Amino acid sequence: MRIARYAKTIVAAVVAGGVALTVAMGDDVLTATEGITVALAVLGALGVYVVPNASDPEAGR
Repeated sequence: MRIARYAKTIVAAVVAGGVALTVAMGDDVLTATEGITVALAVLGALGVYVVPNASDPEAGR
């Protein structure tokens, strides 16, 4: 398994989940609604997997 193939998806999911979790934990309490928001942010970011990575135009030279 090549990690480079999934790098964009992994980074997007971690960043989206991290940002949502940081906002949710502003009051040091994670409610069910905030947990669902974090989960939806991660799932939305995983949708990035559908979009293919751009090929490197310099690689063919």
